[in-house]
Amino acid sequence: MTDQPISRFPVPALSELPEDIRSRLEAVQEKSGFIPNVFLTLAYRPDEFRAFMAYHDALMEKPGNLTKAEREMIVVATSAANQCQYCVIAHGAILRIRAKNPLIADQVAINYRKADITPRQKAMIDFGMKVSQAAYEVGEEDFTTLGAHGFTEDDIWDIAAISAFFGMSNRMANVTAMRPNAEFFAMAR
Repeated sequence: MTDQPISRFPVPALSELPEDIRSRLEAVQEKSGFIPNVFLTLAYRPDEFRAFMAYHDALMEKPGNLTKAEREMIVVATSAANQCQYCVIAHGAILRIRAKNPLIADQVAINYRKADITPRQKAMIDFGMKVSQAAYEVGEEDFTTLGAHGFTEDDIWDIAAISAFFGMSNRMANVTAMRPNAEFFAMAR
């Protein structure tokens, strides 16, 4: 990585952050060995940081019919379509770990249709991409297709919500010029 700043907006020092945010960042640092730049960038606006992280956790950390790796597949594919360098690199690293596959993140980011994933996962990402790029085209046939692959109404909601949430995240990462941490490049390779 270069010596460029991690964000075009001010990045508060850890010691300047509200206690709840500082504690969360310190816990992440203790677990992973570093603080992802997304945390530091978003901490510039504490109330928005809290809202962002609450919705992120509600979507990405809950149990359900979508595995954690599948949730990351949606993020990686839609983030690649949105040209979000930060999210492709960061969530690609998480996907490699959760899928226990060092190749999957690059495959999904470059062309998920040719990736080593199941037809069910391709249908899931197809829908996530449609929500990301052309949500106005979503129709009953999408629900029928997903249902044929075993997705429930709640699963379909989750796919749409993940795609929509990360569309917002991709846009903010691009606007803030958020830089990926160098540590992501070595994860699960």
